[in-house]
Amino acid sequence: MEADSPAGPGAPEPLAEGAAAEFSSLLRRIKGKLFTCDNLLVILKRKWWKYILLGLADVEANYVIVRAYQYTTLTSVQLLDCFGIPVLMALSWFILHARYRVIHFIAVAVCLLGVGTMVGADILAGREDNSGSDVLIGDILVLLGASLYAISNVCEEYIVKKLSRQEFLGMVGLFGTIISGIQLLIVEYKDIASIHWDWKIALLFVAFALCMFCLYSFMPLVIKVTSATSVNLGILTADLYSLFVGLFLFGYKFSGLYILSFTVIMVGFILYCSTPTRTAEPAESSVPPVTSIGIDNLGLKLEENLQETHSAVL
Repeated sequence: MEADSPAGPGAPEPLAEGAAAEFSSLLRRIKGKLFTCDNLLVILKRKWWKYILLGLADVEANYVIVRAYQYTTLTSVQLLDCFGIPVLMALSWFILHARYRVIHFIAVAVCLLGVGTMVGADILAGREDNSGSDVLIGDILVLLGASLYAISNVCEEYIVKKLSRQEFLGMVGLFGTIISGIQLLIVEYKDIASIHWDWKIALLFVAFALCMFCLYSFMPLVIKVTSATSVNLGILTADLYSLFVGLFLFGYKFSGLYILSFTVIMVGFILYCSTPTRTAEPAESSVPPVTSIGIDNLGLKLEENLQETHSAVL
């Protein structure tokens, strides 16, 4: 699940943010109290390696996107981050058997047009003041992060619709917290230790954790009734919400193009949601299923046949 957060000097460390996100998912799951010890052991025994991979994808998606802000420009992040939407649609086609209509592709194009308008507004407003230390590495990180987000979101949609929302939150929260903690100690231990803690920084970490708690709590609910693609199209407006807040907190320059881009993205989002996608069931095998009576039921079957024969004779 994606949470855009431009990182810069003095910003919370990427892995610290990721750990807070995964731990908030785990807390949300513990709060539900729906995991019994037996169910937890069964899930861990059968699917532990799958959830390790899913937790890894979710953690690294957050990490590489935040890292990308340190190398490339805001414009590149905003544009290349949209790469996750066609990846998400392709994965949904093959894994979830989603089938799109022409209107869905038009809606996605409209949303991407809105993103382009937003980027143009950023440039005209002078927000693009960071050339980046290594643009190529940053762009690659954005594409990688967008792809990992797409994988994570498709898996999330499959789990919440086919299995349960509780299982997704519990397993991803558990393994995501472990992976984030280990990676944090290895990669960013010195950076965390060098932070000069005060109540303001602590409050920012708590606020971020609460926001991620809400995101991880509500996003599975929305994905269950809609789809991962529609949710990601809606999240395209996240940069605009941060901009509107920045107008008051950081004195960003306002441009009418921001309202235009928000309107275009919302039109595309509504257009996408106006027509439901259909699901193509996987083709069933043409070979008839093999039936087996079994040794234990053989005597019962013979007895039934004898009774039917006796009734026919009478």
